[in-house]
Amino acid sequence: MDRTTAVVGGLVLALFGGALLLWCAAEVRLRHLVRRRGVPAEAVVVAEPDAHGELDSAPLLSFSALPSVGGAGAGRCAERVLARPRGHTPLRRPDRFAPGTSVRICYDPRRPDRVVLAAGEISRPALADLLWSALGTCCLAVGAGLLTAVVG
Repeated sequence: MDRTTAVVGGLVLALFGGALLLWCAAEVRLRHLVRRRGVPAEAVVVAEPDAHGELDSAPLLSFSALPSVGGAGAGRCAERVLARPRGHTPLRRPDRFAPGTSVRICYDPRRPDRVVLAAGEISRPALADLLWSALGTCCLAVGAGLLTAVVG
């Protein structure tokens, strides 16, 4: 392999793998914090306003968020929020998220658009996290291997 190609390929793979690992860690931490400290609620899956929204694997959810206590929203009544859950990355949307179905969620009271599905609503969330982390680790390892082969 040409030296320039190996350096560029190694840098791209290492940067992609590192960014993917950071993204995975941030998403797992965010989901964990929102599930632990968030407000539990019931949401309804709503129909997509456009045809391209159906391509997103995360369903569009509608729920009522309580006003934040002592914050800018204090004194208001509950507001209606439309949001997609974080960390839901199957290749296609499962049938159980058809429009009109009810799902359990947790949301951040300070930022109601930060929504995660409740622990029982997702099948094998750790498996998906493990697969994305493995992809990031492999890309990082291959990129670092290419760079050390060029330098060494």
